[in-house]
Amino acid sequence: MHPGEMMPQHRWLVEGVWTREGSVFKQLAIGAVLAAAITTTGGPARAQTAAAPAQTAAATETPKPNDYSDGKAWLCRPGRTDACAIDHTTTVIAADGKLSREPWTADPGAPIDCFYVYPTVSTDPTPNSDMSADPAELNVIRQQFARFGSKCRPYAPLYRQVTLAGLRRMLAPGGAVTLDKGVQYDDVRDAWNYYLQNDNKGRGVVLVAHSQGSFILNRLIREEIDGNPIQSRLVSAILLGTTIAVPRGKDVGGSFQHVPLCKSPSQIGCLITFASFRSTVPPPANTLFGKVADATMIAACANPAALAGGSGQLHAYLDSGGRTITNTGTPKPWVTPEQTIDTPWVSVPGLLTARCASNENASGYLEVTVNGNPSDPRTDDITGDIGAGANVAANWGLHLIDVNLVMGDLLDIVGQQAKAYTSKGGSR
Repeated sequence: MHPGEMMPQHRWLVEGVWTREGSVFKQLAIGAVLAAAITTTGGPARAQTAAAPAQTAAATETPKPNDYSDGKAWLCRPGRTDACAIDHTTTVIAADGKLSREPWTADPGAPIDCFYVYPTVSTDPTPNSDMSADPAELNVIRQQFARFGSKCRPYAPLYRQVTLAGLRRMLAPGGAVTLDKGVQYDDVRDAWNYYLQNDNKGRGVVLVAHSQGSFILNRLIREEIDGNPIQSRLVSAILLGTTIAVPRGKDVGGSFQHVPLCKSPSQIGCLITFASFRSTVPPPANTLFGKVADATMIAACANPAALAGGSGQLHAYLDSGGRTITNTGTPKPWVTPEQTIDTPWVSVPGLLTARCASNENASGYLEVTVNGNPSDPRTDDITGDIGAGANVAANWGLHLIDVNLVMGDLLDIVGQQAKAYTSKGGSR
């Protein structure tokens, strides 16, 4: 959809406020904005929009590279108290309403590393963010990455990402969305190179990203990793909330030439990717994900709950207060009669299942089914849509909780991949 043709029900995403039935929910224009009319094939991600207008002199100045030897340039690094040092205690809510408590601990001796690039969350008013960690960056680490510390040593650089304000400018008539070019890419590349030269020491590494972060790591993998010697250290790449192309009927090719889709939890050197949609709200004609222009390609989908194919139960970790990567909704009571949930997270075993699917509008996406049962005391639904009721932005799917939906599954996979990698003599 051309930015100039943005439908009325989606304008609130750009303006940042949605009003319904007398309630006002402040919604930040989330990182999936970058996916508007974008497909990622073998080349750089491009927006199918008119050429960008001339930039101001300030915008064309070459930014000074970041110094990633400075600890303040990182949100997370091993062995310190930082954005990743948070409480992940979880209340497990069974279908019969029984509550149990699940503890969590980081593993400082994890055998592999994880390198994370976060999605578009910055509320800075400038086109690109500064290098200060605001509540938005701290929250997205909490939602999407800190829990990985139980399986790998966490590395998460700050970078001068395209901000929410910057995306609004890109989506203006005549603008172009380019997330994998500019200082945002340069910063991540520099952080990656600093990590390789100073921290990696031959260890295996999992690349983790969502939305804008996935576009950046897509290019990094193509240019720096795919087919190069460093690929031997790639345990896996988890690039969510984006569209990555593979040849129809194949697991490799298209975006990457030597990084196939993961087909088993112990497979290493492979890719997990998808964009999620409710089974009841599938990708519409103007979907922002799951479309690939090349008829010989399809949008890749690897279901973390069933990598070999088919449907599987999702091991989700959902914010007990309804918060997502950019906003806070008000969830229905998790159980009726309502009981106090005093942990930051909840898990709802059996409530959610998923499978890779396609329809006439999208050649590949993760279809999420909510298996609510009105006769049991547990909630029958989850929050995570952009909007609510008749104003749900169907073309965005469940982008706000892509990672939360599969967090437990990803951790199980990364744990098995770590064992497979070390059994072959990798990491130390």
